[in-house]
Amino acid sequence: MVTRRRLTGAALACALAGPVAGWAGQASAALPAVDMEAVVKAAQIDPRRADSAITPGSRDSVLLVESALQAKGLLAASYVDGHFGTKTIDAYAAWQRSLGYTGLDATGLPGPTSLAKLGEQRFTVVRPLSPGAEVTFRGVPMNARTKAMLLEAERLLGRQFAVTQGSYSPGEDPTSAGTHDGGGALDLAVDGLTSTQRTSAVRRLRQVGFAAWLRTPSQGNWPYHVHAIALADTDLSTPARNQAGDYYLGLNGLANRGPDDGPVVDPKVTWEQYQRA
Repeated sequence: MVTRRRLTGAALACALAGPVAGWAGQASAALPAVDMEAVVKAAQIDPRRADSAITPGSRDSVLLVESALQAKGLLAASYVDGHFGTKTIDAYAAWQRSLGYTGLDATGLPGPTSLAKLGEQRFTVVRPLSPGAEVTFRGVPMNARTKAMLLEAERLLGRQFAVTQGSYSPGEDPTSAGTHDGGGALDLAVDGLTSTQRTSAVRRLRQVGFAAWLRTPSQGNWPYHVHAIALADTDLSTPARNQAGDYYLGLNGLANRGPDDGPVVDPKVTWEQYQRA
């Protein structure tokens, strides 16, 4: 079975073309639009909130998604509120499973194909996101989007990273708590770098759309390294998605959910937002 993780390039275009073609003409013009970037951002942040606040810019799109989930009998009306919290995550995961998806393709984080199918006759999808094909780069697995982000961060930094752990590596490192099980996750060596250079590396990674932190031996059973999660990667594992949400909320991405200890980058952007700027 073709999963959304494997849909790239022309295959992804064909997958999205089906529902879009069905909306052609006057009927299409009448359908509201769901901003996928806004929905995925809310799906990262809202489950990590202590309240039911709404991620700025996401309300209308999330309401359309939640209304569609309610219409499918997957979400109670009381949760159609614009807050993409845990109940909406669970409902969206149930929708993905109903399409035959499993594993990374059914975590509740919307993917382009499942979102387009949910929107049939209800909404169109704008600003679609895709992680791209899975590749091997510098000896580790990652997806094309993460690779492009890494290369741009290196260009800004003027230095190449050694990648010590990539993505799509379930069970490879017990200390990672599952963050590397899906896409968008990297660990980068900082051997030989000064404290200033390490901070600069984290800043450049953040500038192109990573939630990135310098990890130290005092924080866990690991050497000094940079841990990076690609924001808005639709292949993120649930622990990685939680780290992305915590980054947006000003936290350190660790189990203690302490304050962010990295360099301030404002605004916090995704790869797509960086490219448009």
